[in-house]
Amino acid sequence: MFSSVWNFIKRHKRKFIFTGAVVGGVYLLGKYAQMKIKEIQEKEATEYIAQARRQFHFESNQRTCNMTVLSMLPPLKEAIVTHLNSENLTALLKTKPANKLEIWEDLKIISFTRTIVAVYSTCMLVVLLRVQLNIIGGYLYLDNSAGKSAMTPLAPPDVQQQYLSSIQHLLGDGLTELMSVIKKAVQNSLGSVSLKQSLSLLELEQQLSWIRAEVEAASDRSLSWYLLANGEDALADQACGLTEKDVMTIRLLNETRDMLDSPDFSTVLNVCLNRGFSRLLDNLAEFFRPPAGDSTPSSAPDSLPAVSLPLAKIIPIVNGQINTICSETPSHFVQDLLMNDQVKEFAANVYESFSTPQGLQK
Repeated sequence: MFSSVWNFIKRHKRKFIFTGAVVGGVYLLGKYAQMKIKEIQEKEATEYIAQARRQFHFESNQRTCNMTVLSMLPPLKEAIVTHLNSENLTALLKTKPANKLEIWEDLKIISFTRTIVAVYSTCMLVVLLRVQLNIIGGYLYLDNSAGKSAMTPLAPPDVQQQYLSSIQHLLGDGLTELMSVIKKAVQNSLGSVSLKQSLSLLELEQQLSWIRAEVEAASDRSLSWYLLANGEDALADQACGLTEKDVMTIRLLNETRDMLDSPDFSTVLNVCLNRGFSRLLDNLAEFFRPPAGDSTPSSAPDSLPAVSLPLAKIIPIVNGQINTICSETPSHFVQDLLMNDQVKEFAANVYESFSTPQGLQK
Protein backbone atom coordinates (compact mmCIF):
# COMPACT_ATOMS: atom_id res chain seq x y z
CA MET A 1 0.00 0.00 0.00
CA PHE A 2 2.76 2.43 0.94
CA SER A 3 4.64 1.61 -2.23
CA SER A 4 1.55 2.45 -4.28
CA VAL A 5 1.24 5.82 -2.57
CA TRP A 6 4.92 6.49 -3.12
CA ASN A 7 4.67 5.60 -6.79
CA PHE A 8 1.64 7.91 -7.13
CA ILE A 9 3.59 10.80 -5.56
CA LYS A 10 6.58 10.24 -7.86
CA ARG A 11 4.36 10.18 -10.92
CA HIS A 12 2.68 13.48 -9.94
CA LYS A 13 5.67 15.16 -8.26
CA ARG A 14 5.65 18.17 -10.56
CA LYS A 15 1.97 18.80 -9.95
CA PHE A 16 2.50 18.71 -6.20
CA ILE A 17 5.43 21.14 -6.43
CA PHE A 18 3.46 23.51 -8.65
CA THR A 19 0.39 23.36 -6.42
CA GLY A 20 2.52 24.00 -3.33
CA ALA A 21 4.20 26.94 -4.98
CA VAL A 22 0.84 28.39 -5.98
CA VAL A 23 -0.63 27.93 -2.53
CA GLY A 24 2.44 29.44 -0.90
CA GLY A 25 2.46 32.32 -3.35
CA VAL A 26 -1.19 33.05 -2.73
CA TYR A 27 -0.57 32.97 1.02
CA LEU A 28 2.39 35.37 0.77
CA LEU A 29 0.47 37.62 -1.62
CA GLY A 30 -2.44 37.71 0.81
CA LYS A 31 -0.15 38.64 3.69
CA TYR A 32 1.48 41.35 1.56
CA ALA A 33 -1.94 42.69 0.55
CA GLN A 34 -3.03 42.78 4.19
CA MET A 35 0.12 44.67 5.11
CA LYS A 36 -0.37 47.24 2.31
CA ILE A 37 -4.05 47.70 3.19
CA LYS A 38 -3.07 48.29 6.80
CA GLU A 39 -0.45 50.84 5.70
CA ILE A 40 -3.00 52.64 3.50
CA GLN A 41 -5.56 52.67 6.31
CA GLU A 42 -3.01 54.03 8.77
CA LYS A 43 -1.91 56.68 6.27
CA GLU A 44 -5.50 57.68 5.59
CA ALA A 45 -6.24 57.84 9.32
CA THR A 46 -3.15 60.02 9.88
CA GLU A 47 -4.10 62.32 7.00
CA TYR A 48 -7.69 62.53 8.26
CA ILE A 49 -6.54 63.43 11.76
CA ALA A 50 -4.12 66.04 10.36
CA GLN A 51 -6.85 67.50 8.15
CA ALA A 52 -9.31 67.59 11.05
CA ARG A 53 -6.71 69.29 13.23
CA ARG A 54 -5.96 71.86 10.55
CA GLN A 55 -9.70 72.48 9.96
CA PHE A 56 -10.22 73.01 13.69
CA HIS A 57 -7.27 75.40 13.82
CA PHE A 58 -8.57 77.30 10.77
CA GLU A 59 -12.06 77.71 12.23
CA SER A 60 -10.58 78.88 15.52
CA ASN A 61 -8.46 81.36 13.59
CA GLN A 62 -11.56 82.76 11.83
CA ARG A 63 -13.23 83.38 15.17
CA THR A 64 -10.10 85.25 16.21
CA CYS A 65 -10.36 87.29 12.98
CA ASN A 66 -13.96 88.23 13.75
CA MET A 67 -13.18 89.25 17.32
CA THR A 68 -10.16 91.27 16.17
CA VAL A 69 -12.25 93.15 13.61
CA LEU A 70 -14.84 94.04 16.26
CA SER A 71 -12.11 95.19 18.66
CA MET A 72 -10.61 97.46 15.98
CA LEU A 73 -13.85 99.22 15.09
CA PRO A 74 -13.93 101.65 18.08
CA PRO A 75 -10.42 103.05 17.37
CA LEU A 76 -11.31 103.23 13.67
CA LYS A 77 -14.48 105.18 14.46
CA GLU A 78 -12.57 107.48 16.82
CA ALA A 79 -9.97 108.23 14.14
CA ILE A 80 -12.68 109.06 11.59
CA VAL A 81 -14.70 111.25 13.95
CA THR A 82 -11.56 113.07 15.11
CA HIS A 83 -10.68 114.09 11.54
CA LEU A 84 -14.27 114.63 10.38
CA ASN A 85 -15.95 116.15 13.40
CA SER A 86 -19.49 117.02 12.44
CA GLU A 87 -20.56 117.36 16.08
CA ASN A 88 -18.76 120.70 16.36
CA LEU A 89 -20.68 122.00 13.35
CA THR A 90 -23.97 120.76 14.76
CA ALA A 91 -23.25 122.55 18.04
CA LEU A 92 -22.47 125.76 16.13
CA LEU A 93 -25.79 125.61 14.28
CA LYS A 94 -27.63 125.56 17.61
CA THR A 95 -26.16 128.99 18.41
CA LYS A 96 -27.89 130.45 15.30
CA PRO A 97 -24.74 132.00 13.81
CA ALA A 98 -24.76 134.53 10.99
CA ASN A 99 -22.94 132.13 8.64
CA LYS A 100 -25.54 129.39 9.13
CA LEU A 101 -25.71 128.47 5.43
CA GLU A 102 -21.94 128.12 5.20
CA ILE A 103 -21.89 125.80 8.20
CA TRP A 104 -24.68 123.70 6.68
CA GLU A 105 -22.65 123.34 3.48
CA ASP A 106 -19.64 122.17 5.49
CA LEU A 107 -21.84 119.77 7.43
CA LYS A 108 -23.17 118.34 4.16
CA ILE A 109 -19.70 117.50 2.89
CA ILE A 110 -18.37 116.20 6.21
CA SER A 111 -21.43 114.03 6.96
CA PHE A 112 -21.33 112.23 3.62
CA THR A 113 -17.54 112.00 3.68
CA ARG A 114 -17.26 110.37 7.07
CA THR A 115 -20.04 107.85 6.39
CA ILE A 116 -18.50 106.83 3.07
CA VAL A 117 -15.05 106.69 4.68
CA ALA A 118 -16.55 104.44 7.37
CA VAL A 119 -17.87 102.02 4.72
CA TYR A 120 -14.57 101.90 2.85
CA SER A 121 -12.33 101.59 5.90
CA THR A 122 -14.51 98.94 7.60
CA CYS A 123 -14.49 96.80 4.46
CA MET A 124 -10.73 97.28 4.17
CA LEU A 125 -10.23 96.36 7.82
CA VAL A 126 -12.23 93.13 7.43
CA VAL A 127 -10.31 91.94 4.36
CA LEU A 128 -6.86 93.10 5.55
CA LEU A 129 -7.19 91.29 8.87
CA ARG A 130 -8.38 88.18 7.01
CA VAL A 131 -5.11 88.26 5.08
CA GLN A 132 -2.82 89.03 8.00
CA LEU A 133 -4.31 86.67 10.57
CA ASN A 134 -4.54 83.78 8.10
CA ILE A 135 -0.91 84.23 7.08
CA ILE A 136 0.01 84.17 10.77
CA GLY A 137 -2.43 81.31 11.40
CA GLY A 138 -0.92 79.21 8.61
CA TYR A 139 2.60 79.67 9.95
CA LEU A 140 1.49 78.92 13.51
CA TYR A 141 -0.07 75.66 12.30
CA LEU A 142 3.23 74.66 10.69
CA ASP A 143 5.13 75.63 13.85
CA ASN A 144 2.80 73.57 16.02
CA SER A 145 2.93 70.61 13.64
CA ALA A 146 6.73 70.63 13.65
CA GLY A 147 6.79 70.81 17.45
CA LYS A 148 10.20 70.59 19.09
CA SER A 149 11.79 69.51 15.82
CA ALA A 150 11.37 73.04 14.45
CA MET A 151 14.75 74.79 14.64
CA THR A 152 13.37 78.32 14.13
CA PRO A 153 9.66 79.24 14.49
CA LEU A 154 8.15 80.81 11.38
CA ALA A 155 6.07 83.24 13.43
CA PRO A 156 7.40 83.81 16.96
CA PRO A 157 5.28 86.06 19.23
CA ASP A 158 7.47 89.15 18.93
CA VAL A 159 7.38 88.93 15.13
CA GLN A 160 3.60 88.52 15.19
CA GLN A 161 3.22 91.63 17.32
CA GLN A 162 5.54 93.69 15.13
CA TYR A 163 3.87 92.47 11.94
CA LEU A 164 0.31 93.08 13.11
CA SER A 165 1.21 96.61 14.20
CA SER A 166 1.30 97.48 10.48
CA ILE A 167 -2.49 97.86 10.78
CA GLN A 168 -1.70 101.34 12.11
CA HIS A 169 -1.16 102.50 8.54
CA LEU A 170 -4.87 101.97 7.83
CA LEU A 171 -5.74 103.90 11.00
CA GLY A 172 -3.18 106.62 10.31
CA ASP A 173 -1.67 107.83 7.04
CA GLY A 174 -3.78 105.51 4.90
CA LEU A 175 -7.01 106.69 6.50
CA THR A 176 -6.02 110.36 6.24
CA GLU A 177 -5.30 110.01 2.53
CA LEU A 178 -8.51 108.04 1.99
CA MET A 179 -10.49 110.82 3.67
CA SER A 180 -8.90 113.40 1.40
CA VAL A 181 -9.75 111.46 -1.76
CA ILE A 182 -13.33 110.75 -0.66
CA LYS A 183 -13.94 114.32 0.51
CA LYS A 184 -12.89 115.61 -2.91
CA ALA A 185 -15.25 113.15 -4.63
CA VAL A 186 -18.12 114.14 -2.31
CA GLN A 187 -17.47 117.82 -3.04
CA ASN A 188 -17.52 117.16 -6.79
CA SER A 189 -20.75 115.19 -6.57
CA LEU A 190 -22.78 117.02 -3.91
CA GLY A 191 -21.12 120.41 -3.66
CA SER A 192 -23.56 122.06 -6.08
CA VAL A 193 -26.67 120.29 -4.78
CA SER A 194 -28.89 122.71 -2.86
CA LEU A 195 -29.86 121.91 0.72
CA LYS A 196 -33.48 122.46 -0.30
CA GLN A 197 -33.34 120.03 -3.21
CA SER A 198 -35.28 116.83 -2.60
CA LEU A 199 -33.66 113.49 -3.37
CA SER A 200 -35.27 110.07 -3.66
CA LEU A 201 -33.49 106.95 -2.47
CA LEU A 202 -32.64 106.10 -6.09
CA GLU A 203 -31.13 109.56 -6.61
CA LEU A 204 -29.15 109.19 -3.40
CA GLU A 205 -27.90 105.81 -4.61
CA GLN A 206 -26.80 107.46 -7.86
CA GLN A 207 -24.86 110.09 -5.93
CA LEU A 208 -23.07 107.36 -3.96
CA SER A 209 -22.28 105.52 -7.20
CA TRP A 210 -20.70 108.64 -8.70
CA ILE A 211 -18.60 109.16 -5.59
CA ARG A 212 -17.47 105.51 -5.60
CA ALA A 213 -16.56 105.70 -9.28
CA GLU A 214 -14.33 108.72 -8.71
CA VAL A 215 -12.65 107.23 -5.62
CA GLU A 216 -11.99 103.84 -7.19
CA ALA A 217 -10.96 105.17 -10.58
CA ALA A 218 -7.99 107.09 -9.16
CA SER A 219 -5.14 106.17 -11.49
CA ASP A 220 -2.23 107.06 -9.22
CA ARG A 221 -2.80 104.25 -6.69
CA SER A 222 -4.96 101.21 -5.96
CA LEU A 223 -7.16 100.83 -2.90
CA SER A 224 -4.55 98.50 -1.38
CA TRP A 225 -2.27 101.52 -0.84
CA TYR A 226 -4.52 102.68 2.00
CA LEU A 227 -4.11 99.33 3.79
CA LEU A 228 -0.37 98.88 3.89
CA ALA A 229 2.52 101.28 3.45
CA ASN A 230 3.96 100.96 -0.05
CA GLY A 231 7.56 100.41 -1.13
CA GLU A 232 10.47 98.44 0.29
CA ASP A 233 11.69 101.41 2.33
CA ALA A 234 8.32 101.82 4.02
CA LEU A 235 8.16 98.12 4.83
CA ALA A 236 11.65 98.23 6.25
CA ASP A 237 10.77 101.29 8.31
CA GLN A 238 7.88 99.39 9.85
CA ALA A 239 10.21 96.55 10.77
CA CYS A 240 12.70 99.05 12.25
CA GLY A 241 16.00 97.26 11.86
CA LEU A 242 18.01 94.40 10.49
CA THR A 243 17.76 91.83 13.28
CA GLU A 244 16.50 88.34 12.50
CA LYS A 245 13.13 89.30 13.95
CA ASP A 246 12.94 92.33 11.67
CA VAL A 247 13.91 90.32 8.60
CA MET A 248 11.08 87.88 9.41
CA THR A 249 8.67 90.78 9.80
CA ILE A 250 9.69 92.26 6.45
CA ARG A 251 9.12 88.84 4.85
CA LEU A 252 5.58 88.73 6.29
CA LEU A 253 4.88 92.29 5.11
CA ASN A 254 6.12 91.49 1.61
CA GLU A 255 3.95 88.38 1.50
CA THR A 256 1.01 90.50 2.62
CA ARG A 257 1.72 93.05 -0.10
CA ASP A 258 1.72 90.25 -2.68
CA MET A 259 -1.70 89.14 -1.44
CA LEU A 260 -3.08 92.71 -1.48
CA ASP A 261 -1.92 93.16 -5.07
CA SER A 262 -3.56 89.92 -6.24
CA PRO A 263 -6.73 89.87 -8.38
CA ASP A 264 -8.45 87.71 -5.74
CA PHE A 265 -7.98 90.40 -3.11
CA SER A 266 -9.38 93.11 -5.40
CA THR A 267 -12.38 90.92 -6.17
CA VAL A 268 -13.14 90.18 -2.52
CA LEU A 269 -12.68 93.81 -1.46
CA ASN A 270 -15.05 94.90 -4.22
CA VAL A 271 -17.61 92.32 -3.07
CA CYS A 272 -17.38 93.75 0.45
CA LEU A 273 -17.75 97.32 -0.80
CA ASN A 274 -20.80 96.41 -2.87
CA ARG A 275 -22.36 94.69 0.12
CA GLY A 276 -21.38 97.54 2.44
CA PHE A 277 -22.97 100.25 0.30
CA SER A 278 -26.02 98.05 -0.26
CA ARG A 279 -26.44 97.69 3.51
CA LEU A 280 -25.97 101.46 3.92
CA LEU A 281 -28.79 102.09 1.45
CA ASP A 282 -30.96 99.55 3.27
CA ASN A 283 -30.41 101.52 6.48
CA LEU A 284 -31.20 104.82 4.76
CA ALA A 285 -34.32 103.34 3.16
CA GLU A 286 -35.96 103.12 6.59
CA PHE A 287 -36.14 106.93 6.62
CA PHE A 288 -37.69 107.15 3.16
CA ARG A 289 -40.85 105.21 4.01
CA PRO A 290 -44.17 107.08 3.88
CA PRO A 291 -45.65 108.14 7.24
CA ALA A 292 -47.70 105.48 9.02
CA GLY A 293 -51.37 105.64 8.10
CA ASP A 294 -50.72 107.30 4.73
CA SER A 295 -53.30 105.76 2.39
CA THR A 296 -52.14 107.50 -0.76
CA PRO A 297 -50.88 105.37 -3.67
CA SER A 298 -47.31 106.37 -2.82
CA SER A 299 -47.54 104.46 0.47
CA ALA A 300 -47.50 101.10 -1.34
CA PRO A 301 -44.40 98.95 -0.63
CA ASP A 302 -43.13 99.30 -4.21
CA SER A 303 -43.45 103.10 -4.14
CA LEU A 304 -40.40 103.64 -1.93
CA PRO A 305 -38.31 105.10 -4.80
CA ALA A 306 -40.98 107.81 -5.24
CA VAL A 307 -40.48 109.16 -1.70
CA SER A 308 -38.14 112.16 -1.60
CA LEU A 309 -36.58 114.15 1.23
CA PRO A 310 -34.85 117.55 1.21
CA LEU A 311 -31.08 117.18 1.34
CA ALA A 312 -31.07 119.15 4.62
CA LYS A 313 -33.11 116.34 6.21
CA ILE A 314 -30.96 113.60 4.67
CA ILE A 315 -27.72 115.04 6.09
CA PRO A 316 -28.35 114.15 9.79
CA ILE A 317 -29.57 110.69 8.73
CA VAL A 318 -26.36 110.04 6.79
CA ASN A 319 -24.27 111.63 9.54
CA GLY A 320 -25.50 109.12 12.13
CA GLN A 321 -24.74 106.01 10.06
CA ILE A 322 -21.18 105.79 11.36
CA ASN A 323 -22.57 104.58 14.69
CA THR A 324 -24.00 101.51 12.94
CA ILE A 325 -21.14 100.91 10.52
CA CYS A 326 -18.33 101.11 13.11
CA SER A 327 -20.20 99.46 15.96
CA GLU A 328 -18.22 97.03 18.13
CA THR A 329 -21.54 95.32 18.89
CA PRO A 330 -22.13 93.00 15.91
CA SER A 331 -24.49 94.88 13.60
CA HIS A 332 -26.08 93.73 10.36
CA PHE A 333 -23.52 95.84 8.50
CA VAL A 334 -20.47 94.12 10.05
CA GLN A 335 -22.07 90.67 10.10
CA ASP A 336 -22.78 90.90 6.37
CA LEU A 337 -19.05 91.39 5.79
CA LEU A 338 -17.77 88.81 8.28
CA MET A 339 -20.17 86.08 7.13
CA ASN A 340 -19.85 86.71 3.39
CA ASP A 341 -19.15 83.42 1.55
CA GLN A 342 -16.52 84.92 -0.75
CA VAL A 343 -14.68 86.42 2.22
CA LYS A 344 -14.70 83.00 3.90
CA GLU A 345 -13.44 81.28 0.74
CA PHE A 346 -10.70 83.86 0.31
CA ALA A 347 -9.63 83.40 3.94
CA ALA A 348 -9.51 79.62 3.45
CA ASN A 349 -7.30 80.03 0.37
CA VAL A 350 -4.87 82.30 2.22
CA TYR A 351 -4.70 79.89 5.16
CA GLU A 352 -4.22 76.92 2.81
CA SER A 353 -1.33 78.68 1.07
CA PHE A 354 0.55 79.38 4.30
CA SER A 355 -0.31 76.23 6.30
CA THR A 356 1.31 73.76 3.91
CA PRO A 357 5.06 73.05 3.73
CA GLN A 358 5.00 74.07 0.07
CA GLY A 359 4.27 77.60 1.24
CA LEU A 360 7.83 77.79 2.52
CA GLN A 361 9.11 77.46 -1.02
CA LYS A 362 7.53 80.76 -2.11
